Amino acid sequence: MELGRLEDLPADYRAALATQHLVPLWPSLRALLPPGTPRPRTQATHWSYEALRPLLLRAGALTPIEKAERRVLVLANPGFGAESMQASAAIYLGMQLLLPGEWAPAHRHTPNAVRMIVEGEGAYTTVDGQKCAMGRGDLVLTPTGLWHEHGHDGDAPVVWLDVLDLPLVHYLEASYHVDGGRQPVTADGGGYTAPGIAPVRGFYGRSDKASPMLRYRWADTRAALEALAARRAGGEPLMVRYVNPETGADAQAILGYGALMLRPGEVLDLPARSPAAVYHLIEGAAELSAGAQRHALAEADTSAVPGYTPVRLANPSPDRPAFLFIADETPLHRKLGVYEERS
Repeated sequence: MELGRLEDLPADYRAALATQHLVPLWPSLRALLPPGTPRPRTQATHWSYEALRPLLLRAGALTPIEKAERRVLVLANPGFGAESMQASAAIYLGMQLLLPGEWAPAHRHTPNAVRMIVEGEGAYTTVDGQKCAMGRGDLVLTPTGLWHEHGHDGDAPVVWLDVLDLPLVHYLEASYHVDGGRQPVTADGGGYTAPGIAPVRGFYGRSDKASPMLRYRWADTRAALEALAARRAGGEPLMVRYVNPETGADAQAILGYGALMLRPGEVLDLPARSPAAVYHLIEGAAELSAGAQRHALAEADTSAVPGYTPVRLANPSPDRPAFLFIADETPLHRKLGVYEERS
């Protein structure tokens, strides 16, 4: 069915509509509700850490932390344009640099954030009074509204990947921040120091926080994946989710996080799913195919994949496993009732 075009309407009628802040739906209906499948603006995009790292280090030389507050290069998906600073409709990505001796002052904001540590030792994030060491492959949460700051007591640059639900919160006109100073360290993790062990409040009481566990150590995540590999047959995916240890639900409300292991030589076909996803290579090497796009991932490389796109992951190494961190929009899609898989 061919719908009428805006230019088919008389100029005086269009002018009258504009005066009353009215817009006819039918010329734009198919753009809003395309037939069969959405038309995502998210493009399959690859960011090479080898190419990005020198530019990030140069940013450290060009801009002192006092003038940056957070020294970040944003991974901007070309489907949205550079100014939007989006990796997908709901995901923001940034590579952040902290140099030895630097301190990024505390602030809090409405978007949820996580930090996937890419390289370096000696840095920390203090979240709500809890000091979280930052080691390669660790995941550190900074939930909505909590004070957080970054410091570095080591002797080499530390880099991490920021993942925020900023695009969605900004779209909802709910995005803001509040500045603060230096936080006192008042919490030791609240008893959440190892997976599978949760402290009891009162008589089996639970925390009302999004996730009382703020640091997920890579050593624990890697060990869990290796344990899965030891007892699962070839062909079964090896994946774990980062969850709230008290509820088993996703660690955050809008974006979901997981880690995946590819056995040596393994090829894994994932179905086309409605949420967009981000794949970040922690260890090894991987090849990612998203529709017609092919990306060769080296360590610390990152790729974004639009929703409704089948994904193939392959480990080209005959003797080394590959490990990937995955962030996606699944919790949001499930809450909205639009989550979908297509074979």
